[in-house]
Amino acid sequence: MESEIRPGRFQVLPVVIKNLIIINSLVWLTQITIGQDLIPMEKLFALHHFSSDHYGIWQFITYMFLHSSGSFFHILFNMFALWMFGSTLENLWGPVRFLLFYLVCGLGAGIAQALALTYDISTYTDMFQAGQISAQELYMLSNIPTLGASGAVMGIFAAYAFTFPNSQMLILPIPFPIKAKWALLGLAAMDVIGGVSSESTGIAHFAHLGGAAIGIIIVMIWNKKDRNRFY
Repeated sequence: MESEIRPGRFQVLPVVIKNLIIINSLVWLTQITIGQDLIPMEKLFALHHFSSDHYGIWQFITYMFLHSSGSFFHILFNMFALWMFGSTLENLWGPVRFLLFYLVCGLGAGIAQALALTYDISTYTDMFQAGQISAQELYMLSNIPTLGASGAVMGIFAAYAFTFPNSQMLILPIPFPIKAKWALLGLAAMDVIGGVSSESTGIAHFAHLGGAAIGIIIVMIWNKKDRNRFY
């Protein structure tokens, strides 16, 4: 079959994934060295809500190349997941289609998060008008930035799980292998619960859900006429 992955053509570290890892790593190193001191990177390039003084339309793309400067595990986990699930897809689709997919998933994740923030900021505004929070607290809550590749990576994982639903994977702390399709459903359920919870965890749950939804929609469109690509 033409769309099969041939062992001789398989790249362990495909070109797009390699360059995405390099770019994200260099940006993160800039964040932890000169970022915020010489360049206010998070104010300029992280995703802010439409109502924020720091909002810029370019942030729907740039936010996915920034990661938490206070946590190495944020970028480590995202880049590891990108490589683990994205390598197969880039080898299957080719670099151009894979890069387009990645960016569109990240864009969709950013839009989903911005819409979720609209509801949150409306709630904060009501709390301010009711005297429950101060103007300073309202400003701080309304200007929390979103950053990271998690939404785009969740789109990658959703596409992988949708395309290879019965592939076995081991996810700690689960002590036994689980099929990719069940892992995707489990992660989506956790994001739904986390997203509607009143407790703030610092995780952009709706960005994850938006990225996953866009990823599945794109794969369904691409494979509409060829169901043999799934197994």
